[in-house]
Amino acid sequence: MCSSSHSIAGRSLPAMGGMARHLGAALISAAMLTAAFPASARELRVCADPNNLPFSNRAGEGFENRIVALLAKDLGAEVSYTWWAQRRGFVRNTLKSGLCDLIPGIAAGMESLRTTAPYYRSTYVFVTREGGPTVSSFDDPVLRDVTIGVQLVGDDGFNTPPAHALSRRGMVENVRGYPLYGDYSRPNPPARIVDAVASGELAVAVVWGPLAGYFARREDAALRLSPVQPQIDGPRLPMVFDISMGVRKEDEALRQEIDDALQRRRSEIAAILAEYGVPRAEAGLVQTRLGR
Repeated sequence: MCSSSHSIAGRSLPAMGGMARHLGAALISAAMLTAAFPASARELRVCADPNNLPFSNRAGEGFENRIVALLAKDLGAEVSYTWWAQRRGFVRNTLKSGLCDLIPGIAAGMESLRTTAPYYRSTYVFVTREGGPTVSSFDDPVLRDVTIGVQLVGDDGFNTPPAHALSRRGMVENVRGYPLYGDYSRPNPPARIVDAVASGELAVAVVWGPLAGYFARREDAALRLSPVQPQIDGPRLPMVFDISMGVRKEDEALRQEIDDALQRRRSEIAAILAEYGVPRAEAGLVQTRLGR
């Protein structure tokens, strides 16, 4: 038994050495394969509209596209998009259907979602031509004597806060509605209301700030933008809104990650917003940054 055992042990020594060499070669090969084919990066799945500048489009030209790319870099992730027209049912058909995990650019505190802390605050603005009427308040008498454009939401023409503010003051006959969604077969549907001021079709338009700031810069006519007053009309009609990102209610971990990344990248986000002409309202002071 001892001899047999010693004989087996003696023959096993070179075999063990060969095994070690083969194992080492295998480990080196595995390391080379890992380097050549790295593990897939984390995926940040985002819901967005493919034709909704200045916020987003399929070419990634919107400021929300830019901000999302910044957050993904911060988190070591790659962005993948679920493209869906931002109409009624958008949240239900995308985020809540599990097609994506994050929606940028929504009103803070939206009840159906869990939202981050706001990363910007903006306001509705009056849009007029240079040399045209100067308007800063819904109580300005000049509004009774000119044609005013307001944005409408949805196929049923749901009224936006400025439309309600004008209606409360008895201004109805001289108000024209422009669908926020517009003709989706054309690029940049929301631009039509700003085009109407530039062409002289409207004397004044009341437009959500990010849209006005972006499209006004692209008109041939020089346009003037003035933040609306009051910021809250009547008891419960705000004209200024905090904008956040949203996740499903159960995704608190992701919400916290996005929140932290937004905070870390705050100065870079501010620079992107300024580049796109987004009027920002901070601590009651509206920072227009709307120059041509």
